[in-house]
Amino acid sequence: MEMLKRIIFLCVAFSFVLVSVVSFAGEQNSGRDITEKLIAQIDLSTLTHWSFFISPDGKHLAYVAKSGNKQLVVIDGKEGKQYDGINDGSGDIIKSEAIIFSPDSQHVAYRAKLGNKWFVVVDGKEEKQYDYILFPFFFSPDSKYLAYVVQVGNERFVVVDGKEGKQYHSDLPIFSPDSRRVAYMAKSGKKQFVVVDGKEGKQYDRIDLGPIFSPDSKHLAYMVSSNEKEFVVIDGKKTKQYDNYGGPGPLIFSPDSRHVVYTAKSGNKWFVVIDGEKTKQSDDVEEKPSKGYKDIFIFSPDSKHWAYKTKSGNKFFVIVDGIGGKQYNTIYGNFIFSPDSKHFAYMAGIGNKKQFIVINGKEEKQYDDIHGIIFSPDSEHWAYKAKSGSKYIVVVDGKEKKQYNGIGFPLFSPDSRHVAYAAESGKKQFVVVDGKEGNQYDEVLSDDGGKIVFDTSDRFHYLALKGSSIYLVEEKIK
Repeated sequence: MEMLKRIIFLCVAFSFVLVSVVSFAGEQNSGRDITEKLIAQIDLSTLTHWSFFISPDGKHLAYVAKSGNKQLVVIDGKEGKQYDGINDGSGDIIKSEAIIFSPDSQHVAYRAKLGNKWFVVVDGKEEKQYDYILFPFFFSPDSKYLAYVVQVGNERFVVVDGKEGKQYHSDLPIFSPDSRRVAYMAKSGKKQFVVVDGKEGKQYDRIDLGPIFSPDSKHLAYMVSSNEKEFVVIDGKKTKQYDNYGGPGPLIFSPDSRHVVYTAKSGNKWFVVIDGEKTKQSDDVEEKPSKGYKDIFIFSPDSKHWAYKTKSGNKFFVIVDGIGGKQYNTIYGNFIFSPDSKHFAYMAGIGNKKQFIVINGKEEKQYDDIHGIIFSPDSEHWAYKAKSGSKYIVVVDGKEKKQYNGIGFPLFSPDSRHVAYAAESGKKQFVVVDGKEGNQYDEVLSDDGGKIVFDTSDRFHYLALKGSSIYLVEEKIK
């Protein structure tokens, strides 16, 4: 579903007014009480491409607008300062990270330009100017700090919470899950190394992947190439060496932080290594690993089970806990264990370009296209979005719901009793809950498919556009 498709051609003037008017517009057969709260009144003028950004809590909206040859960010109807450019200065918002909200939705940051200098604006305050600011930039998990990479002349360095790091040719920094540590890859001369909390690690010929922190923030790992060999460094210590192939990964910690997994090569064979040891039946993980290939291996939430994609001849199959499954022409990414770690699902294809879900080894109905799969919080139900011909449909526990011109990704309520998703019929969009359609809008706003957020098991909210107004829509399931 192409959300914002119509909005690309709209224009937005700058007489946005915050109001507190609340209207009640319950749909007769929706089985829900619906409340609409006006967030911003819009007079149409110019709206730059792909410029809607929604906060994680689904209650705040930001976008970039034009005023003559200037650009500005509008947040919940409130205009920010005008600049020569937001993102690239051309009016086209190319990067999805042009505006970012903090994880707690309380802070907003974006990149802006005045003259030939770039800087980051955080909550309306301009930080130091530089020759260039690289994408992406991001908040720490606790929302307290902002990190990004800047360029001055030919040098790049990291800025965290407004404090500049040493000038290297630096890569993007990462925060530890507890937000207390920062790490990034840097280059000095022809050597690369990892900087952790401001301290330089050992220099190597090349760092292929990482660094990454363990979920408990206590460990750090990255993959190194040196003297035609490749190995992983964990907490500063080298693991077993394998032949160099410059592969993209994966390199991951288990959820309990006790295990590390990566792919490696010996001769002309690729395989999976867990805790330094090659797994059984893992030869030829992928004949030619492609850049950015990350969905090859996953752990279950309890870290007791694992699964990965492998290959035999021209056929692919999935190995779960060392046991191989049925072979298929294609196996896609999006492997998933249920929250209780007892169920496993993935997406496969045979030879007729049809796709289907395999759950606990059982093949479901074939479709022209499938977009992801989710389990309910209680692990008893599952749902996914599929395409049949020119229509889209949501499938819940193997049962098809009504077909629409477009559909967003489905979402379970916290108690697993309800399934909600955005849908499109004709030129109108609405939210469907348990098969019942809600109020119609011009757009259910999101970067992809409608951002619906459950507040409780029977209450949820989202943002929507109707005419020239943006509403916060709050609904209660009866």
